[in-house]
Order: sequence, then structure tokens, then C-alpha cells
Amino acid sequence: MTKLKLIGSASLIALALSQPAFAIAGETSAGTPSAEDIQNILMRLEQLEQENQSYKERLNQVEQNRAHIAPVVAVPEVHRQPIEEPIAENITSSTDQNLGGFVRFNPEFSYGMLDQTTNINRKQLYLLEQKQLGNISENGLYLGGSVTAIMDYWNSNTDDKFGYLMRHPTVNNQIGDTVTEAGIHSAQLSFLANMGSWVSAYGELLYDPQQSFGTGTITDLNRNQIQLRKGYVTIGNLDQSPFYLTVGKMATPFALTDTVNPFSASSSWHAFGGLAYGALLGYSKDGLNISAELVQGGAQLRAANVPVNGTSVPSQLNNYVVDANYTFNLGDNNNQAMIGASYERGSAYCQSYPVIHFNPCAEANPAWAVYGTLDLGKFSFIGEYIQTTDVWPGTYNPTPPLDIYPASKVTSFTLGGKYGTTINDKRTDLSLEFSSFIAGADGSPWERQNQMVLGGAYFLTPTVKLFGEGILVEGYSPLNFISGGNLLPGTTHSDRDARSSGVVLGVNVAF
Repeated sequence: MTKLKLIGSASLIALALSQPAFAIAGETSAGTPSAEDIQNILMRLEQLEQENQSYKERLNQVEQNRAHIAPVVAVPEVHRQPIEEPIAENITSSTDQNLGGFVRFNPEFSYGMLDQTTNINRKQLYLLEQKQLGNISENGLYLGGSVTAIMDYWNSNTDDKFGYLMRHPTVNNQIGDTVTEAGIHSAQLSFLANMGSWVSAYGELLYDPQQSFGTGTITDLNRNQIQLRKGYVTIGNLDQSPFYLTVGKMATPFALTDTVNPFSASSSWHAFGGLAYGALLGYSKDGLNISAELVQGGAQLRAANVPVNGTSVPSQLNNYVVDANYTFNLGDNNNQAMIGASYERGSAYCQSYPVIHFNPCAEANPAWAVYGTLDLGKFSFIGEYIQTTDVWPGTYNPTPPLDIYPASKVTSFTLGGKYGTTINDKRTDLSLEFSSFIAGADGSPWERQNQMVLGGAYFLTPTVKLFGEGILVEGYSPLNFISGGNLLPGTTHSDRDARSSGVVLGVNVAF
């Protein structure tokens, strides 16, 4: 368009100069232009020259701008193809979301790592298996999280005594014979950094006011803290070696401690689910899994205690846990069974009377466990039995009238089954589980605490679970001062005849 204007201006000049004398306005009668006419022509030429210069400058500017713009090519509509997003390198899982560069999200993987009902003490192996399957990249920083919110109603036949262990059973949490709640049970944030095909660093932050060991009620700042619940480095590549090594803070590989319940942990986990600092060497191949962990001594964070020079100072790796299990197929349709056994040198049940959390022990009290799982079509079953090798000294109260009950070994067992189906094309689980913690002699106030749970779970998505549970708890046997020592001599807050029942509704969301 600009070039046409320039050509047009030049043509006008040529046309003006080429006209005969009589065509010019103001010519003299002799045909010669007057001085005034010549002056007008010169002024017009000067004006045209200025316009021409302006057009040239504008043309240069347009040409410079076009040099920085990709040419637009007209493509017929029938030939256009949809633009595809680039596929992240080394990613095969459809749930893996690459934020660009190194940072990623994989909600289903995060759900598996943060799920507190399944693979509780085998998360490192789960991590390596997911990497082997290609569900997570060998290079990437995975961010994840989980939030569990609940509402519940409880009733007890004894004031202030509710044996449900998903919150600490003390008068700081429950008053009277009826309890109602609505709140957050736990929130987790996690990160996994895969640095090549061999090295993974994992960390997990936890907020859990209802199960925190802080003082006061759930509104006390001491119970509203965030902790690094787990943190470790795992070195392993199942494609190249069946061995792997983990060092850090992790669940000890003792017993099964899983549950079929959608939310509530089993009595076996509450009694023997360990959390400690240590170094774990694992082996996994052809259905055989073996774990051996050197555990830090002293009173660890959960369910592990070996004295160090008569103290609970964790200055030696003098505790250990060994576990082995084998999974085998049962014909077609992915039916399978798993059996396993564990041994640990130092359980938590070694303290003398009165029992106080994290106090040192005179000597270690080992424990052993056998367990198994069975998957048959839509049905899944679990079972385990755990017992200490020696009696727990603190279960003997030397003060009459409670001195008639001798010290006892600690036993726990779990039996559970789950049926999986779909409702409106959504995964739905129905479950029933019975578990027990037995700590005292027959008839003692602290003899046992049983838990029965009827549960249901409905998955809106693979990582959003709605759940409900009906729960019955028989007995009230908190571990701290279980046989007395915090009340009048010859008394205990444990109560074999206490009975509480409740309903829990909630939602668990992972990302």
C-alpha cells in the first residue's frame, strides 16, 4: 500500500510537468506561465517531496517490524492438525503432570506413598516398584500432599474413657460419656527427588493434632506442630539389582500392620508399628522380599526401645528388625497369597512400673510376628499375630490390691476382610476388621483392648476417598501408666469393662 502511494505521488509530479501551457491555471494570454504560477508549482513540488520522504520513513519502519514477526501462512481448514503438547521424557503414567523442567505431580503415586492403611512399612519398595513400572520418572522432583477431615459421634458407658486410638484417649480429648467432633485429623506434604535411576530422596511433613504427643487439647500450640514424619534416601534400581538401601527416618519393617479399614488403624499398628532412625538393606525378586534394618537404640519415635548404657539416649545402632515375606500366585485372575514373618530385638514393652513413654529400660524385650494376605477376585483378607518374647515388667503393679496380677507378655492380632466392587462406575470398598491389644493377665483392668470396625469407602476419583466407619471398642488400656502410677496407690485408669462405640465420617484427598 505504501509503495502504491509513492508511485502515485511521482506520477502526479510527472503529469503536472508534462501538461501543455494552456492547461495550467493562471497562464498568460501568450501561453507563458506567470511568476505566480511558477511559484505555486514549486511549492506543490516541495510539498510532494516532503510527503514522499515521510512515506519512505514509514516503509522502512514497517519493513523492520516485519523482520521480527513469523510469516503467517494461510492453511485450508481441512488440512489443519491439532497441536500436540510435548511428551515429558521418561514418563509413561497418564497421571504424571510435568510443570516444566524438573518439578512434577503424580496424584496416584502420592496417594500410595501417603496412604496410612496400606504398605505402611514398605513405602521404599513401593517407590522402587513404581519407578521400575515407569509410573514415575527417573529424574524429577515430585510434590504431593494429603488431607483427611472427619466428623464423628461417640458414646461410652464410662465417663471420660473412650478407647478409640485414632486420637489420644485422655481427658484432654474426651469429657463425659458423649463426644462429637468435626475437624482435621491429619495433613501431609511430601516430596520425592529422583536423581537418576538409582538415587531417590524422600521427605514427608505431617500435621496431626489428634495424635500428637504435645500437651493440652487439640487447640494447644504444643499439639499444633508440623513434623518431618519420614525422611530418607533410597539407593536402588530393581531393573539392575534386587538389593536396595535406605538410610534415614522410616517405618520399621516389623509385622504387617496394614488394615482393610478405610481410615482407622488396626490395634496391631498402634501396638507395634515402629518409626525410627536407621539403615535398611532390602532384597526383592520373584516374589521374595527380605528386609534387615539396623535401628537406632534408645526409645525411638514409635514402638522400638533398646537401652544404651542404661539410658534411652540413642547413641548406638544396637537395635534391629528382620522381616521376610513371599508372594505366590494362585492360578489365573491375579489371585495371590503372601506369607511373612518378622523379628525385632527391642520392642517398646520393656519398661518397669510405672510405665512412662520414652523412659529407659533395664533390658530389651524382643518381639516376633507372623502374617499373611490373600486376594481372591474381589475379596481381600489379612491376618497377623504378634507377641513379645518376654513379659512386660511394667504390667505388674506391686501395690495391693492390684499386685495379684502378674506381669504379662504383650500380644496383638488382626483379622480383616474387604470386598471391592463399583457403584456408578466408582470404586467402592466394604470392609470388616477385628483387632486386639492384650497387655495384662486375665481379669486385670489393663488386660486387653479390642477394636471392631465396619467400614465403607467410595472413591470419587482414584485419589479422593469418602469413607464411613462404625466402631466398637471394648476396654480402655492407654500405654502410659497402663497399670497405674499416676493416681492413688493400688489404682489405675485402665478399665477392662469400659466400652465405647461411635461413627466416623470423613474424606481423604491426595494430590
